[in-house]
Amino acid sequence: MHFPRSAAVFILLAAAFSSPVSAQDRWIESWGTPLPLAPAPPPPFEAPSGEDAPPPPVPSPFEPYPASFDNQTIRMIVRTSAGGDRFRLEFANAQGGEAVTLASVHAALSAGGSALVPGTSRKVTFGGEDELILHPGAKAVSDPVELALPALAEVAISIHLPHTTTANTVDPLALMPTYVVDGDRAAAERMDDAQITGSYFWLKGLSVPARQDAATIVALGDSITEGYATTAGAHASWPALLAERLQKDPELSGWGVVNAGISGNRVLRTGAGDAAIARFGDDVIGRPGVKWVIILEGINDINMSIMPGMAESQATTAEEIIAGLDQLVARAHLHGIKVAGGTILPTRGLPFYSAEGEAMRRTVNDWIRNSGRFDAVIDFDAATRDRDDPLRLLPEIDPGDHVHPNDRGNMLMANAIDLGIFKLDQQDGIAPGN
Repeated sequence: MHFPRSAAVFILLAAAFSSPVSAQDRWIESWGTPLPLAPAPPPPFEAPSGEDAPPPPVPSPFEPYPASFDNQTIRMIVRTSAGGDRFRLEFANAQGGEAVTLASVHAALSAGGSALVPGTSRKVTFGGEDELILHPGAKAVSDPVELALPALAEVAISIHLPHTTTANTVDPLALMPTYVVDGDRAAAERMDDAQITGSYFWLKGLSVPARQDAATIVALGDSITEGYATTAGAHASWPALLAERLQKDPELSGWGVVNAGISGNRVLRTGAGDAAIARFGDDVIGRPGVKWVIILEGINDINMSIMPGMAESQATTAEEIIAGLDQLVARAHLHGIKVAGGTILPTRGLPFYSAEGEAMRRTVNDWIRNSGRFDAVIDFDAATRDRDDPLRLLPEIDPGDHVHPNDRGNMLMANAIDLGIFKLDQQDGIAPGN
């Protein structure tokens, strides 16, 4: 992060005497995404490639994105969970990359497509300055933006990159359109001539002021949480549907939900994004207002252990997965964050499905259900399995890859979450023994 030297003293004095954010303000994250900082992974768990291999049963939702930008504007669309009378944006730059200059940033209510709701566009500043320079590894939070955002509203966030800039900090699966045009068009009401992709660039979060009883819920997971097999643009992942359920409950309508799923992510090993045990600090603990995290991870650790042709170094055991999950619980509790453990969904039908992998899944799920380590358990397995063949997904929610629930399956997952867990014991701290 960089501000002009001539403004540095002024900014510090202004912050001391006239900061628009008081020490009493509480903020929660209304939208957020992890930034895997890596190329998009291949479609998870498809059959081996080759001339004789059948086509994958589910088309990959990943879309190509530009390798770099040069004097271009990127407009990204996000959807709030909780609303607020103003908001702040957070940006991040990859460790080990190059400095990134955002010459101008604007935000507005989306009118659909690339269009903005007239009269809602606002310039976003950082310490009072229009320009933001993100040095490698840096994160920056904007000044409060004076625009009221309704709950479940789509917001257009536009950034202008004046220099040649490598796209090194990317969430490749936004499941929302992103618009790219030449020149500084951050304030433009439409971008009809835009190149359209489906990724988020450098944008990490959107936070809003919180009422006293509100909090952030982070959904930490892999492709199932990210919404891999859901309809793009429909907000049909289970975290998005959880946000909609919260809005219908007056006691919880001020709560935010963050989807921190990364397709291909694992508990123990880096691959598609940092491992859960490595990214937990940034994607859970480091987000504003977090009181709950829902963890649904482990199927990729299991499948990488049984998949033919995988290096032996990628293999793990059920006991090691449990130890990794246990560490996440312990770290969350150190920060007063409660943890809901999600049971791992069935996968029979995969080309490499095996009794060994099923035994690992059963062992991990038994621990999630019965260990007493979690503040709540969400039985996603029970909600999605076929009643006639419990080792498979329900036929009506299986898109054909036997792993990723479709829109209907994500609705079943969201409905499996007892909203009452977020209302009980709202005092800070964790019950002894957890």
